[in-house]
Amino acid sequence: MKVMVMVKATKSSEAGEMPSRELLLEMGKYNEALVDAGIMKAGEGLKPSVEGARVQFRGEDRSVTMGPFAETSELVAGFWLWKVESLGEAIEWVKRCPNPMPEDSELEIRPIFEAEDFAALDPDGAVRAQEAELTQRIALSGSQVQPYLFFGGRCEEALEFYRQKLGANIGMMFRFTESPEPVPEGLLQPGFENKIMHAEFQVGNARIMASDGCNDTSNFSGFRLSLSLATVEAAERAFAALAEGGTIDMPICETFWSPRYGQVTDKFGLGWMVSVPGANPKR
Repeated sequence: MKVMVMVKATKSSEAGEMPSRELLLEMGKYNEALVDAGIMKAGEGLKPSVEGARVQFRGEDRSVTMGPFAETSELVAGFWLWKVESLGEAIEWVKRCPNPMPEDSELEIRPIFEAEDFAALDPDGAVRAQEAELTQRIALSGSQVQPYLFFGGRCEEALEFYRQKLGANIGMMFRFTESPEPVPEGLLQPGFENKIMHAEFQVGNARIMASDGCNDTSNFSGFRLSLSLATVEAAERAFAALAEGGTIDMPICETFWSPRYGQVTDKFGLGWMVSVPGANPKR
């Protein structure tokens, strides 16, 4: 079951008094225990009601009241969202919480409605389908898409090339021989035992992941990375560097959409589009 655990406001929280460093450290350890147990899904502290507002509904009318609000005992100063097996489990976790306020305080636990609670009102499943779609959209809105490149046995060479030519910053890198679990027998092409299993590097603000893969058959057909640089000079230098040992697919030049744009495939078979953002000022 899902529950919301609400930290009730107190005089100190409504006065905007900040918690002590010691309390922040204690709460940090408590939150870490919740995360390690797979219980905590979210948690935030709330600013005093003087910084908030309320909107009241009367039919089609809406009225807004700005904070502060008088009844401190009815206010919330923070919350967690937990996934637990039962209300009893939530109670046991709440009892372990450090007192979140300098004075006496109270935490309230409230179960959250879930789709099955509305089954009788949704016989055709339309409401549940809508909720599932919205949940997926919310999840996707916070997702990240990152390129993952397979170099077919030349990953280490490629990383060094991009470090020299593009100033790439090489981060994590480990080999199949360093895997915490044995690589399944027959997965690797002979000679790949010491190749790169996983690596990460950064070019500008783009974080890219890379690997040698399990064999030498990798290719980048139908795929390019777009490299945007601030000046014509920087774009031309980067284009020339990537072209060393590679193939120029479209010479870098002025276009109606960019002061410089060109396409090149580097010596590892990875395609690039190099450009300067903005329309050509001469056009």
